[in-house]
Amino acid sequence: MPAPLLLRLAGGLSAGLLSMSPAGAAPAAAPGQVPDTIAQRAAACTTCHGKEGRATNQGYFPRIAGKPAGYLYNQLVNFREGRRHYPLMTYLVEHLSDAYLMEIAQHFASLDLPYPPPQTSGAPAAQLEHGRRLVQQGDPARQLPACVACHGNALTGVKPSIPGLLGVPRDYLNGQLGAWKNAQRRAHAPDCMAKIASQLTPEDIAAVSTWLSSQPVPADAKPVAALPQALPVACGGVGAQ
Repeated sequence: MPAPLLLRLAGGLSAGLLSMSPAGAAPAAAPGQVPDTIAQRAAACTTCHGKEGRATNQGYFPRIAGKPAGYLYNQLVNFREGRRHYPLMTYLVEHLSDAYLMEIAQHFASLDLPYPPPQTSGAPAAQLEHGRRLVQQGDPARQLPACVACHGNALTGVKPSIPGLLGVPRDYLNGQLGAWKNAQRRAHAPDCMAKIASQLTPEDIAAVSTWLSSQPVPADAKPVAALPQALPVACGGVGAQ
């Protein structure tokens, strides 16, 4: 994105987030004024993440509606503190408090909205099988846990802080796995995803993102309350599962 456009967009978005105090502190809006609610202020996020944060299954920007609040909060903090890198996100959150970031996270986590149909179709059968095997079974020979072992059997995420993997754009999945592999994205230590991604080949990443983006999202896509077993690896920032 060209720098002047980025600055103009950032300026417009930041006005929605920074010009108003957290919800509950301001008086009711007078007729003709924009209401001071968290939904109104968080509308700045929908410029990139789509109406109500539901995004689409195309392009790069991920869906944030319905993701666990702890996960959304952690990512906002990671952008603010430099563990994740995207200039516009950093610009938006660099001066926001922990409490305000949690308020934003809880707002989007509370939204229960339908998902679009699968993005990917017609992928090679061998690639799909490779991806399915890694997602559902992992690779014990390489000490790679299955994705379902952490993200839930239905891959819809786990409260409070593990995201779902279905309904996410393939390009975004590729980009984030690549960012972890190349140390461009980090999380709270111990960074389990960095450890896992470092062992993935480019073919593994393409297969996993292709299989995940070809799967329909179940009707009940809410994150589950808990995993049936302990996490296979230690992960910082996810709390006790």
